[in-house]
Amino acid sequence: MALRGNFRFSHRLRVRWSEVDLQQIVFNGHYLNYFDTAVADYWRAMALPYQAAMARLGGDLYVRKATLEYLGSARFDDLLDVAIRCEQVGNTSLRLRCAVFRGEKLLVTGELVYVFADPATQSSRPVPPELREMLLDFEAGAAMLDVQVGHWDELGVSAQDVRAEVFVREQGIPLDLELDEADHSAVHALALNRLGMPLATGRLLQHAPGVARLGRMAVIAPMRGSSVGRQILEALIAAAAARGDHTVVAHAQSSAVNFYRRFGFAEHGPHFEEAGIVHVEMVRAISPLVPAAVPA
Repeated sequence: MALRGNFRFSHRLRVRWSEVDLQQIVFNGHYLNYFDTAVADYWRAMALPYQAAMARLGGDLYVRKATLEYLGSARFDDLLDVAIRCEQVGNTSLRLRCAVFRGEKLLVTGELVYVFADPATQSSRPVPPELREMLLDFEAGAAMLDVQVGHWDELGVSAQDVRAEVFVREQGIPLDLELDEADHSAVHALALNRLGMPLATGRLLQHAPGVARLGRMAVIAPMRGSSVGRQILEALIAAAAARGDHTVVAHAQSSAVNFYRRFGFAEHGPHFEEAGIVHVEMVRAISPLVPAAVPA
């Protein structure tokens, strides 16, 4: 019997009207879609932007077998937790255990077997050692991100890759506006996954004595909704506190306001336009770190 405590990862979803059949319960075939949705988030929890990561690993994963066992029924508007666990990594395949819970009640269990293969020929290949290690480490509770804090000459090349993807290619901001001289005096944070792929970045400037200014916060699209943005923000706030700042301000794009609110920031002043995008200043007080006393 699958228990919730046996799963490190779960994805929460709510049953939609279109997923319920004439028996007023979730149509049986939708549970495979629930599993597939949760598996996509499982890779995100491992800090793997799926398509780019598989391309770097030289293959892709193809479903070889999918089985389900129905123990109960979900209904419209139920809040479900779809749990995923990697149970085994073989030579060319891996097996995922899946379970759907409503509260503590187990409704459906399933198994998905994937084969790692060449995308061009769909012929199987050995599971790459890096992927094997990531799967085993994730299930063991290890951290999947390496968040580095440093200066532009150390982190700039990878940080610029993230910013170019988000600000220039995605949002259409001109490159000469996105890059500026402040990069060379700023403190930067950069998040890398186990494959060394840059996923997110941000920078910290000295806005005024005791006041830090966050900027250039960027997370690549496949990783949004994961913890990577939070970890970048926390790293920069910790850097501000370490140098004695008491306040942090950020010029937040309107689409990011709720993100900052979740971490204690409050809007300050009217909305304004920057690089053709609506922003608002957001402010949060922090506690400067007090250096430990040195023993006499």
